[in-house]
Amino acid sequence: MRTIKLGVKSSEVYYLNELLLKLKYTVVVADSFSAATDKAVRDFQLKNNLVVDGIVGLKTWSTLLEKSKGGFSSNTKLLSEQDLIDFANAYNLELAVVKAVNEVESGGKGFLVDGRPKILFEGHVFWRQLEARNINPNAYVNANTQDILFKNYTRKYYLGGTAEYTRLEKAINLNPDKKFSDAAKCSASWGLYQIMGFNALTIGYSTIDDYVEKMYLNEGEHLKAFGLFLKANNLIGLLRDKKWADFALRYNGAGYKANKYDEKLMKAYLKFKA
Repeated sequence: MRTIKLGVKSSEVYYLNELLLKLKYTVVVADSFSAATDKAVRDFQLKNNLVVDGIVGLKTWSTLLEKSKGGFSSNTKLLSEQDLIDFANAYNLELAVVKAVNEVESGGKGFLVDGRPKILFEGHVFWRQLEARNINPNAYVNANTQDILFKNYTRKYYLGGTAEYTRLEKAINLNPDKKFSDAAKCSASWGLYQIMGFNALTIGYSTIDDYVEKMYLNEGEHLKAFGLFLKANNLIGLLRDKKWADFALRYNGAGYKANKYDEKLMKAYLKFKA
């Protein structure tokens, strides 16, 4: 784990927040090292006879992992070099291209510390998914559902980590009808590459439950889903030809320039190619 501190935005910070939440600190599980995260880190350092500086380096990481019983560490679920090699061969891509896309487009870690796949529940998508099943969302809107069912996109209800499963279960339990369970699972993004559940059928899974079941297995399955998504959306050829800007536009949307996704992909490719 690299050293991180206030203001850093990275996958390591996401894992840090997961561990802090597991230790009962009030933090939002996200990839941003916020003031709340800094406060929690300093309190943890004080209570564990560490230097109280808010900097999470080797000693603080080691103590965090020890106190949280190590977190999720089952290597059988993690992405391997062979997974990437198999992917490159399956789609006739350079391994350096595959590694570049994996580095830039993955979420860094596909599983939570409790071993469940990482998800993010989207309430506005849940609204549309219910409508697609001829269910009127307005009939279920109340003060208790405002965080899981709304018409327009907003980030205000994101909680991250295991709390996203609480939101998912809340959506599933709105009604015992299987349509609600299917709509809820289709409204979450899943795993290492955060592929939305509503893509399941179009990219080759028999049901949304089949897709979710696969996401629970390992990051290799997350990579397979990513490949199926890229193939279904005609993105493999853009990678094969190293058309970074075209790929970033199609995969990340018009905001790719602001986030420099094309530049990140090209730099990562050159690094792995070397």
